[in-house]
Amino acid sequence: MNFIKFVKELPTKKQLIAGAAVALGGYYLSEEYLTKKPTVSVISLHGTIMAGSGGAGLGRTPPLNLESTRKMIDSAFKKKNLKAVLLSINSPGGSAVQSDLISQYIKAKALKEKVEVIVFVEDTAASGGYWLACTGDKIYATRSSVVGSIGVISGSLGFHELIKKYGVERRVFTAGENKSVMDPLSPLKESDVEIIKNLLAEIHQHFKDHVKESRGDRLKGEENKLFNGEFWTAKPALELGLIDGIDNLEAYVAREFGDEVKVFRAKRSGGLAALLSSYFAPGHSVLDDIPANMTSQLQLIDGAADQLANNNLK
Repeated sequence: MNFIKFVKELPTKKQLIAGAAVALGGYYLSEEYLTKKPTVSVISLHGTIMAGSGGAGLGRTPPLNLESTRKMIDSAFKKKNLKAVLLSINSPGGSAVQSDLISQYIKAKALKEKVEVIVFVEDTAASGGYWLACTGDKIYATRSSVVGSIGVISGSLGFHELIKKYGVERRVFTAGENKSVMDPLSPLKESDVEIIKNLLAEIHQHFKDHVKESRGDRLKGEENKLFNGEFWTAKPALELGLIDGIDNLEAYVAREFGDEVKVFRAKRSGGLAALLSSYFAPGHSVLDDIPANMTSQLQLIDGAADQLANNNLK
């Protein structure tokens, strides 16, 4: 198509973007950038779920928590013409609190933007990982994915016999009889066991409530089977109603959307260039041709064009 003719047929906002971009760098923006396509955002929730940085560094996967994922989630839901948000889950679990915080944050975003959230399990969605999976309206897993482990665990070691062997005297003072619950250097007390079991039971109930709210009538089988901490591959998980089908994200996108959408892969780190490069589509993309020093200028132009269009500029 002749570029000048193509631009003249565009709405006012797109004409402004094209003209300003050419003036800035002499670049002709392709039809892919200038025409509106619906967007599907992908959020990858991979790693152990825990508060803080968890010693994350170069080459290490940072832990999943609300603060480490908030900006990524925000960017995924900010896309224009958003059609759906896809969650890629690969987590063995971790903190129940952080699992709940992330899940509720995504649900609130989805409700506000009125978009569907679809989950795809990779290797594992166990324990807290399955808590995250239940954020979605639908859950899919690959044949060999591990799904479930709907339970709560607390573990510790006791060293009181060891220190006794070496003649070490334990001295501890508390204000409050249960302040030193599960002290690893003191003998285990039945009262401590009762406190921990009650705590675990409460958190387990929260987990079960979350799963029931998410899966509803799709759950099959008795509670003592579903919620005893067992885990399964995709086929038995499907039979139990823990997932909705056996599928993977890439195949689903290709089959359900094809070339009709842009796929935006939200990143946990990286600047504007990383966000721009996360778009993919078959064939050539105009983003491959935009110099790094133009990306911020184009973003400003896009915002200005929005404002002008809202003022009914002809």
